[in-house]
Amino acid sequence: MAVEELVAKIRAAYKRWHDTRGHSVADWTDLMADDVKIRSVADGADGMKFSAPRDGIDAATGYFSALADEWEMIHHTVEELLVDGDRVAAFGRCAFKNLRTGKTADTPFAHRWRLRDGRIAEYFEIYDTAKAFAAATPDPA
Repeated sequence: MAVEELVAKIRAAYKRWHDTRGHSVADWTDLMADDVKIRSVADGADGMKFSAPRDGIDAATGYFSALADEWEMIHHTVEELLVDGDRVAAFGRCAFKNLRTGKTADTPFAHRWRLRDGRIAEYFEIYDTAKAFAAATPDPA
């Protein structure tokens, strides 16, 4: 698959991710290499367990399952998608409600993708972890 074709599929996957409020996991996993690496700025810390490092397609599926177990998407809006060779960067805003606390984190995000042989080989996400951790932390009793 040519880079341009894969980028078009990534763009479409982002749209469906937003439109389905995070229920289009197969759109992402179908684009990933078997040995895909997923990383997050929160790095699996308490309150953000879904963000633990993941290696391989089965672990990537676990990332999405853990995310859905902890958070409900309100919106996920890509504002800009940049391509440079085998690298793709997406910038936008998202909001998720923590299912345990009921609090919402609304934050800018940056995603970096590395492509290899027509597949997604690496994904790294950055977002406002202070807002995310605040939303994941219960209010004092």
